[in-house]
Amino acid sequence: MAKLKRLSEQAVPAALERATHYRLLNEPMQSESICRDVLRIDPANQEALVTLLLAQTDQFDSRLAQAFAAAQKTLERLPDSYQRDYYGGLICERRANAQLERGGPGSGPIAYDWLRRAMDHYESADEVGPEGNEEALLRWNTCARVIMRDRNIRPLPDERVPTMLE
Repeated sequence: MAKLKRLSEQAVPAALERATHYRLLNEPMQSESICRDVLRIDPANQEALVTLLLAQTDQFDSRLAQAFAAAQKTLERLPDSYQRDYYGGLICERRANAQLERGGPGSGPIAYDWLRRAMDHYESADEVGPEGNEEALLRWNTCARVIMRDRNIRPLPDERVPTMLE
């Protein structure tokens, strides 16, 4: 097995630019690899953590279960509650979108559930975020519009089984 080569500290800024570039080129695995190289030498690098998380969510369409688990693990490494809430919402929102892309029976209610989770995260982020930063509010509105525009994105009906009374 090949041994990974170590990135120099001086190369970190350029590497992070490359990681962003590869995300924009729709090459999330390349972006993820670069972020992991940066995090090997600087485990708390916030830009690398956020870019890694975004690259992982970019892979939801092709490998949902693995990419979702990886994104959740990366989310835990973010240092402040605003980032954890905001990016937690983004993970849920992107999972809903992946579900809608896949389609199939029950995809509307599943997507609804993930969108509502995203909206809960965004509400929490909005409460603790820096003043004047309304990114979470904008994401919340996007989720709400997705729900409003598609009548299939609804919660499952409450199917309570009646109990027998003696």
